[in-house]
Amino acid sequence: MKSIVSRGLSNFPRLDLLKSPFMATITTAAEAFSSSSALKRVGTHNGSFHCDEALGCYMIRLTNKFKDAQIVRTRDSQVLESLDAVLDVGGVYDPSRDRYDHHQKGFEEIFGHGFNTKLSSAGLVYKHFGKEIIAKELQVEEEHPDVQRLFLAVYRSFMEAIDAIDNGVNQYDTDQPPKYVNNTHLSSRVGRINLDWTESDQSPENENKAFSRAMSLAGSEFMDSVRYYAKSWLPARSIVLECLASRKDVDPSGEIMVLNRFCPDDRSKGWRVQAVAVSPDRFESRKPLPSQWRGLRDAELSKESGVPGCVFVHMSGFIGGNQTYEGALSMAKAALQL
Repeated sequence: MKSIVSRGLSNFPRLDLLKSPFMATITTAAEAFSSSSALKRVGTHNGSFHCDEALGCYMIRLTNKFKDAQIVRTRDSQVLESLDAVLDVGGVYDPSRDRYDHHQKGFEEIFGHGFNTKLSSAGLVYKHFGKEIIAKELQVEEEHPDVQRLFLAVYRSFMEAIDAIDNGVNQYDTDQPPKYVNNTHLSSRVGRINLDWTESDQSPENENKAFSRAMSLAGSEFMDSVRYYAKSWLPARSIVLECLASRKDVDPSGEIMVLNRFCPDDRSKGWRVQAVAVSPDRFESRKPLPSQWRGLRDAELSKESGVPGCVFVHMSGFIGGNQTYEGALSMAKAALQL
């Protein structure tokens, strides 16, 4: 598959969304001992925090078992032992006791399903509770096939990076320095919520307020990812599979696929020609549009390509446009020969 021809698509129906579980009650060890609350209590460490335990605490509170649980931040082993669940501290991974730490010697747990990155506390919570959370969002049973599809898609696109960053796994197998620094990812942004060393109030209460903000940020981005894959990716997947199956009806080469609806919604009346990327995580195209077309528009592009109705071709050659389906298809066919 080298080219895609596509046009507009009406909006998919909106899904009912889970309400945010915030604000969470976050306490210190001393408060945990004196608490008589009937809510379940989930522990994690105090002090500096990272994205994995912030996200793990958010996710576990979405489950039936730990709905709206109190968060206790401490390293006191006696307090941790008394809690209903413990994340990212304690040196124990035992799902039968709801212990989800990943720092202990010998820990090598992975998500499976072809993924080999060692899990963080967030990955452990997702592995054991992710299907329940997704099923609630979709309002279906956990056994529904769409739950499994989203379970894998959200891990691939969102969760695995959290696990890898927390465990110090490089994204690329190379000793070359990066071409640019990326401090905009979720783990970096959560890290910046920690109290600055210049902050005059370093009290546990103020630290817990910062952790609550971190939970909210990490959790909202997690739910945004789940909702995107539920509302947009999953419906679009069915459309793309249908078009993929019928691609040889468009051109005998099988290298042109026609999407008569655009995913997601595009209200423009024209048609696009888009090259397929060499892989989902790369910008390079398998077969970019011809170099002599790139950067041209309208009449100049139509003259150069010999195709009427051309609108544009991007400077990188990954996408172009035409006023009609016939014109876009002609552009795709011509591009395969150049």
